[in-house]
Amino acid sequence: MKQSVEEQSGHVDTEVLSAGSCRFAACLFNYGNIITVLLPPLGLLWIAASMVIYAMNRHHPNEKVGHYTQQAAYRIYGVIGFIVAAAIFIPKNGLYYYLGLWVMAILIILPLSIRDLLTIRKDDWCDVEIENIASDYD
Repeated sequence: MKQSVEEQSGHVDTEVLSAGSCRFAACLFNYGNIITVLLPPLGLLWIAASMVIYAMNRHHPNEKVGHYTQQAAYRIYGVIGFIVAAAIFIPKNGLYYYLGLWVMAILIILPLSIRDLLTIRKDDWCDVEIENIASDYD
């Protein structure tokens, strides 16, 4: 007869993630996107930080957090990829081209991120209980 995981490993602790912390985790990537398009010098820092936030939240215990994080990531990485590809063809003194790309990024990222933030705010969030299985190796 097989033993349950609890009997094999020792004991199970449960931890509760509050609905508010899940909602904040879902909003975090969109906040970063908004700040990045409004303050472009922070763009490189956000690219690095966004990878960490994506890795933490994409497989969050609450599936809605992962969904909203993935949608926000698709937007910012798509826009930044387009800007990098377009920058190859910009002339040496093409300040107006870069300003045009910046305006394009604002027009794409800002309304969609605000829409997501409003959707996240209206969504029903509940506490999530997760189990931490602790092993006794004594």
